[in-house]
Amino acid sequence: MKTVSMSGSLRENVGKKDAKMNRKLGKVPCVLYGGKEQIHFIADEKDFVKIIFTPEVFIIKLSINGKEYNAVLQDVQYHPVTDKILHVDFLEILSGKPVIIGLPVIIEGNATGVLKGGQLVKKIRKLKVKAFVEHLPDNVVLDITNLDIGDSIKVKDISRENLEFLDIPNAEIVGVKVTRVAETIEEVGEEAEEGEEEGTKETTEGAEKKPVQEKP
Repeated sequence: MKTVSMSGSLRENVGKKDAKMNRKLGKVPCVLYGGKEQIHFIADEKDFVKIIFTPEVFIIKLSINGKEYNAVLQDVQYHPVTDKILHVDFLEILSGKPVIIGLPVIIEGNATGVLKGGQLVKKIRKLKVKAFVEHLPDNVVLDITNLDIGDSIKVKDISRENLEFLDIPNAEIVGVKVTRVAETIEEVGEEAEEGEEEGTKETTEGAEKKPVQEKP
């Protein structure tokens, strides 16, 4: 998994007033937990662009007042109106301890059902997994080539070595749904088949009813 470096400073005071003041200065209040103790710190708002506004997931090397920590992003709180980052939670990665993280889903291939007029529907964009950090991939790749109309890939249908998937097993990740275009194509195909069958039947019946001419 890719890594990104960030730096921060310990917060002198923890409270709403202090947090509000830091936000005005372009700083984001953060907390690092999962280790021996929680660490409250602030980091530059601009540094979060490379780790939040992207589908990728990173291991973050945090430098806080000279001390180094490995962590993963756990939660981000946004302002309900402006979408400004209000608070960020980091989970410290400890040696020999698995982490829970959301991995982005990458779709590959052209689904058979889509080529027939169906619609591809992606319902889960990140899968929650549990694994040791050395086993974490950048993403989970799914090949949809063989998906026909009405088919789907569910959480229980996938497995990866050294990864434990934590989402509901029957949850649908991606599927191909029927559309009006696909229904029309199917109806036209069925009508054509019926027409061929009727034509063949009429030809056969006509041949059976045709009188046999006697030789003079």
